[in-house]
Order: sequence, then structure tokens, then C-alpha cells
Amino acid sequence: MQTNNKPVESLALSDSVLEALAVTKRGVDELLIEAEFAQKLARSEKTGKPLRIKLGLDPTAPDLHLGHTVVLNKMRQLQNLGHNVIFLIGDFTSMIGDPSGRNATRPPLTKEQIEENAKTYFAQASLVLDPSRTEIRYNSEWCDPLGARGMIQLAAKYTVARMLERDDFTKRFKAGTPISVHEFLYPLMQGYDSVALQSDLELGGTDQKFNLLVGRELQKDYGQEPQCILTMPLLEGLDGVEKMSKSKGNYVGITEPGNTMFAKLMSISDTMMWRYYELLSFRSIAEIAQFKKDVEGGRNPRDIKVLFAQEIVTRFHSQKAAEDALADFNNRAKGGIPDDIPEISLSGAPVGIGQLLKQANLCASSSEALRMVEQGGVRIDGETVSDKALKVDAGTFVLQVGKRKFARVTLA
Repeated sequence: MQTNNKPVESLALSDSVLEALAVTKRGVDELLIEAEFAQKLARSEKTGKPLRIKLGLDPTAPDLHLGHTVVLNKMRQLQNLGHNVIFLIGDFTSMIGDPSGRNATRPPLTKEQIEENAKTYFAQASLVLDPSRTEIRYNSEWCDPLGARGMIQLAAKYTVARMLERDDFTKRFKAGTPISVHEFLYPLMQGYDSVALQSDLELGGTDQKFNLLVGRELQKDYGQEPQCILTMPLLEGLDGVEKMSKSKGNYVGITEPGNTMFAKLMSISDTMMWRYYELLSFRSIAEIAQFKKDVEGGRNPRDIKVLFAQEIVTRFHSQKAAEDALADFNNRAKGGIPDDIPEISLSGAPVGIGQLLKQANLCASSSEALRMVEQGGVRIDGETVSDKALKVDAGTFVLQVGKRKFARVTLA
């Protein structure tokens, strides 16, 4: 079936294809080319042959957060439509290092680091995807056999000028920042993955658009029907500004305790809540639209945020964990103490408050602890500490830093 650039409205599509297209487009940044993908969906419906939908992830870190699940959620939606999803672990490309969005050469990972990180990747992704309907592949399967001759032949299919169309390469070139030749191989190898897997659709974040387009072009060179590409927005972190990132501390890890996840999600702004609903919730578009009307009509947005936080905790833990998290959150809001705080035994009484908070792992350093005292963010058994010179005597008490950090300390 030949694809073309006709507008979708001009195509004769069944109601089920139009519905599948609407599900696909929910929350996306771009779907290229929409008419081509609509025709792929129509062909799939006619022939009964599922589409091959690819997502590649380099195992650069062992833990996933909600930002990663934006694209995984889309994969699950497509999986629910009956299509085959391929979870591609970039064990080969990780050794190159993805230069996307970077202003310096990214250090490649060692084989040992890649293997260690890959162990937990699929287990965590399976909290979103249906593992029984997910094909797991490693791109070393076809990249290793290429060898030097194959690499040269592949590199001949793309020019330096086309590589420099990529925004981050262009900026680095103009700034005189070094670009290693091996970095040009990354988009080529990612594109070759699409050839090897004969993918119909590839997903990625907005920062991956160039790489996804390379795959599309390489498929044409290899005589394949070009894949469509779907880019998902990069989810802002809890601060509502920066992209969610563990290094920035604005993340919600999908393996974090339910109480922690719930409290973090309740901290997002009322405005950002709708962004999280759109990209992370499995509720229908109509239901979310009704929530917005309810808030406009006077309903407390906190109620809607609670429903969202419970949905996420239920997904990654259980319904009971979500209910317990809500009870714990309400208890804290009233000044109560959570049920699951760590128990710590220390010695050396009396101990200065700054050193005590550091030893209890509530602050990274004594100086940070003293800053928290200055800001009124430290409590002992519910009483605010204002004296930075305070020496704490032996005993058992509850330390609190900020709204979410607690520890029951026995000091001898």
C-alpha cells in the first residue's frame, strides 16, 4: 500500500481507524506523517496484521521516573489497540553515547555498566507495558555483525551537511566545541535499528526527532516503506520548569514508596496538574475535560489532584497503597507523623543539631541542616527548632526536616 501526503480528512477511513488515530494523537507533540500513519492503520485493519511499533532506550541509568513513562504510556495505548510493540535496548548505541540535546561529547558507557543497567530496565518498564505482548530486542544483534565494512557502507548513506542540520551539532560546530566523529554514528545506528526491525512507527521524546527521521530516510535507502514517527513532549518535573530529571531532584521515581510518590505529586501546582493528567493519566479525554469544568465551577483542585496521585500510586503499587498514601498525606497535613518513618540509632550524646540531622540522613551536610534551622524547617517531636547551637541530649524522638523527611532517632 503506497503512502502519500493527502490530508487525513480526504481519506476514507473507518470509525475504528479514526478512533485509533485519536488515541495515538492524544498528548503527542508531532505525528509524522499523519496521513501515512492513518493508511498504515487502515491496512492493518484490513489485513489483520499488527503494526510494528518501536521504542529504543539506552540503559544509561538503572532507574526510570514518570518522565520516562510518558512515551511508555503511549506504547501501552498502542499495545491495547492490538499492535506489536518492540522494546529495544540500545546496548550497542550506549557504547557510543547519544549526543541529543548535549553541548559536549557524552562519555560512552562500559559494557559492564550497560549490562548492569539493562537488568532493571525492562522490569521497570513492565510496570507500564504488558510484558506478555512486548518483544524485547538488543541492537547489538545486528550492529555487531555489521563490522567495519558495513559501518563504512552505512556511513556513506548520509552526508556531514545533513548531520549538521541537527540543532545540537550546529550549535557545537558554531561555538567551536569539539564533535567527535563517532557521534555522527549514533543517529545512523539508531536509524539502522529501524531498518533491522522493519518498524512502521517509532516513538521518542521531542529531543529524538532528528534520530527518528534518520531511520525513516535509511528505510527508504534499503527499499522499505518508511516508518512514521511520533514524538512525545518532555515532562516538566515537580518544579514545573525543568525537564524531569533525577539529577535535578524534581522527579518521581516509579519504584519509590507509594507515600513518597503521593506526596510529591500533591506538591505540583494546580496548573501543572493538567499537564500531568494529559501525559500520564489513563483517564479518558472526556473525563479530564469534565474535571476541568468541575474546577471552573468551584470544585477544589486539590480533590482532582488527589484522584490523580491515587491513580499513579495504584498503577505502580496497589489500590491499598494508594489509600494508605492518602491517609498518610492527610495525617501529615494535620501535623501528624507518618507510619513508615525510618528508625535510627545513634550515639555520642549530646550532639549538635546540624551534625544530628546529617547523621540521621535528613540533610546532606551540617551546613545544609543549619540553613534549614534558620528557615524554620526543622522540628523535634513537632516543636520547631530555632537555635542553631542546640545540643540534643540522649533519648528517643522524631526529627522532621521540611514537609516530607522524618526519622525516629534513638540517641545514646
